[in-house]
Amino acid sequence: MGWTLAALLAGAAPAGELQLARDRQDRAALLRLGGELAAAADKSPKNAAAQYQAARAQSYLAEVALELRDRGQAKEAAETGIRLAQQAAALAPNNAEYHRLLGTLCGQVIPANVMAGMKWGRCAQEEVNKAIELDPRSAVAVLGRGIGNYYLPPLLGGSVEKAIGDFERAIQLNPKYADAYLWLGIALRKANRPAEARKAIQRSVELNPNRVWAKQQLDKTPQ
Repeated sequence: MGWTLAALLAGAAPAGELQLARDRQDRAALLRLGGELAAAADKSPKNAAAQYQAARAQSYLAEVALELRDRGQAKEAAETGIRLAQQAAALAPNNAEYHRLLGTLCGQVIPANVMAGMKWGRCAQEEVNKAIELDPRSAVAVLGRGIGNYYLPPLLGGSVEKAIGDFERAIQLNPKYADAYLWLGIALRKANRPAEARKAIQRSVELNPNRVWAKQQLDKTPQ
């Protein structure tokens, strides 16, 4: 099913399907949806929403590929998404979510291309910070900054403590944000706080029972 321009402008039509495919780690569905959205973006190169939706599909595909330890597919999807997100941000430079997505995609390249980590890490930081500057109450952008702080080496300014602070802030902004609870649990587990970690991940599963990766993380977290 191809997406109409009106649906893309509304932003909601593909979002539910994309997230469900991500939650279920359904790469086949993400590839199909990504192809449809990319075709729609090609037909409307000056439409920021079309570029954004196609980029989001690639980001979800990269996310699932990383969860399944397929770094090659993650790199390919993220690089494709970066081009689309750059176009969206160029067309609508004051849209915080477009910058947030671009920063996320830049971060998703790094696990498969550590040698280019400085370049993509700088892109990830700058774009996510730009998103927060444009919309300080964006829970998604604050979560993105937290993920960056989780993975960034301490010598470059990252830390688990900073990440936990960002994840807690994202939850304050959106108390029903399942992904924020999931990442808070992962960070708490790394900080050797397993009881709190398990409680946070359990809350994530309660809020989004479709998320396979959250259930996998719960299984990895000690009682």
